[in-house]
Amino acid sequence: MKTTIELSDELANAAKTYAAEHKITLRSLVERGLREVMRVDRQRSGFKLRDASVGGRGLQAEFHDADWSRIRDAVYKGRGS
Repeated sequence: MKTTIELSDELANAAKTYAAEHKITLRSLVERGLREVMRVDRQRSGFKLRDASVGGRGLQAEFHDADWSRIRDAVYKGRGS
């Protein structure tokens, strides 16, 4: 299939130079680049948040059955609340 793409002069010149140095056509360079980008995108999984948990045992005994407002008040005690 024939198609037209518009590249910046700088990128087009760099691509032509690269292709000539590696004895390949500009077409094959563009095809190779497109295939590589699509391959990487297919392999890329969604964002995964690293596990940053600590090895504790949960809340301290005094807050085990506490509601959020009590925990929050303890956190900010002496800090303006």
